[in-house]
Amino acid sequence: MHRCTAGADVLYGERAGVIPVAAEHEVFVFGNLSDQNALAPDWVVTGPVWNMTPTVEYVIDALKAGCTTALDLKDFSMMAKGGASLAPFHGNDAKIPKQTLDAMNERLDHINQGLYRVAINEAPPANYTVIQ
Repeated sequence: MHRCTAGADVLYGERAGVIPVAAEHEVFVFGNLSDQNALAPDWVVTGPVWNMTPTVEYVIDALKAGCTTALDLKDFSMMAKGGASLAPFHGNDAKIPKQTLDAMNERLDHINQGLYRVAINEAPPANYTVIQ
């Protein structure tokens, strides 16, 4: 096994190179910031898609109204405000266990209704190891 996969069941393609390695070793992978399925159609399940439109529209409207107050705009990048979504599954949802897919869809519904907010925790996991 390639040391980049290190026994993982699923990888997250935050940086360039993760998706090709996942495909080479037949490991599922989530893309990042856009629909990256075309990079490895059998292995890219989905991934977060960032949509700047709500943030840009809010800033433009505020400026037009004469508001120049500094604001934390992170909420506009959240799913509930339309600033994020999941990329299409391109049929790969059939590879996800039904119970997992149902739980994911329920959580997505709660997020989009504003009933659940994903906590942002940028700390490394407790057992985090850098593979070099």
